[in-house]
Amino acid sequence: MPYCPDKKGAHARAVTMEYTTLAAVDLGSNSFHLAVGRVVDDQIYPLDAIKETVRLGAGLGPDRRLDVPTQERALAALRRFAERLAGMPAESVRVVGTNTLRVAKNADEFLQAAEEVIGFPIEVISGREEARLIYSGVVHSLPLTDRNRLVVDIGGGSTEFIIGVRLRPKVMESLYMGCVSWTRRYFPEGKIDKKAMKAAELAAREQVQTIVSRFEKTGWREAVASSGSARSLSEAMVASGIAERGITADGLEWLRDQALAAGDIRKLSLPGLREERLPVFAGGLAIMSAIFAELGLRQMTLAEGALRQGVLWDLLGRVHHRDIREVTVDQFVRRYHADQVQSQRVGRLARELLRQLEPVRDEKGVTAEMFLDWASRLHEIGITISQGAYHKHTAYILANADMPGFSRQEQGWLSNLVLAQRGRLSKMREAFDDDPSLATLALCLRLAVIFYRSRRTLRLPSLALARRGKGFRLEVGNGWLADNTLVAIALEAERDEWNSVGLAFEANEKG
Repeated sequence: MPYCPDKKGAHARAVTMEYTTLAAVDLGSNSFHLAVGRVVDDQIYPLDAIKETVRLGAGLGPDRRLDVPTQERALAALRRFAERLAGMPAESVRVVGTNTLRVAKNADEFLQAAEEVIGFPIEVISGREEARLIYSGVVHSLPLTDRNRLVVDIGGGSTEFIIGVRLRPKVMESLYMGCVSWTRRYFPEGKIDKKAMKAAELAAREQVQTIVSRFEKTGWREAVASSGSARSLSEAMVASGIAERGITADGLEWLRDQALAAGDIRKLSLPGLREERLPVFAGGLAIMSAIFAELGLRQMTLAEGALRQGVLWDLLGRVHHRDIREVTVDQFVRRYHADQVQSQRVGRLARELLRQLEPVRDEKGVTAEMFLDWASRLHEIGITISQGAYHKHTAYILANADMPGFSRQEQGWLSNLVLAQRGRLSKMREAFDDDPSLATLALCLRLAVIFYRSRRTLRLPSLALARRGKGFRLEVGNGWLADNTLVAIALEAERDEWNSVGLAFEANEKG
């Protein structure tokens, strides 16, 4: 059906299905976790949980490449996860990768194999996005309070720090230190002595010092720890009678003395300390001791929630129409003073053109339209930096800014889409070859930008966009192009641009 601008278009927001069962997979640097939850109204109730101790971070060599044995161990764990996830709709499952997959040079190669095994896409999230999700998982496991909370999560490859109030994080940071990486660096072969412990604690304190002033300025009334390292420290203290609950500064000093007395992690035997935590215990102890020292802490409580629970809550928002990505886009629109009237014009036309090309609105189509809508709303934010080549500035912002809710892959995809809105398309050939659907969305956005180049509300002609072989054909209402020569010239130039990426494009007036 042609696009008729006199008719009111459908609303931009995608309507998604609601699911009664959700699953989150956390590919951590130490352990892989699978959490399955049942959705009742606006609550998530645990159904199932699986943990696999993979030690992905231990497989990083000096060249920052994952070794083959570690990859095989990880893929074996994912095969077991795949059995539990079999039959679940793609939209009800979210798989996220953390620090090791952020830094591994051969991460793309591993991720391709991992996605084939588990059967779902894997999103590698940034450190601050990981912090946001951790905070969500933690606060949903605790009573809400109007006082600022400090949340600390020592992972296998990174440590996240968040201060928030109620459900809202206020300050977030991710430091490149974790129980796996610190143990490998300072306690090789499990040996523990005063020199190594001091070096590990000093190095961790140097890292924490970079965030102290900002966190102390915000302030907190309660400190909370989450995840495996914190849990193992607390369990050892409580079982040994050193602390009643949680983690204490005195308990950390006692654990340090016990570790030094043992001299070797394999000789350390404490009530409550599980054998599976021994290989990374020293690194976690050093990091937590440094955090207590630099932040002036005396005790921390322990939370049940962690990253995987945060992913579940975030997924609940996505499928129940409270997508945090929508909030992020709205914030960017305001922050960069985007021309919302122009964005609405461009977005409305771009979406209508997409619906002509893809009239069947399955879940994949709904997601595509959602990203096209976001790209339309954000496509000019780079103008605040410079009008010239604003699309390049926009693409850079979207690729590199902290965008809560978006994975690194999603940011890259959105960045490529706005980069393709104007200028030479030859720069997009590799991206289009990797993902042909990106070319379809880019065409719709480019055409919308061309038709509204005047930045005025126009009475557009009827437009009919269709696929023709390996390319596209646009039919424009008779006589309109003759009165709008700038648009006519731009459409003529599009033919050569699309030819440069191996796709045909032609625009004709209806006879």
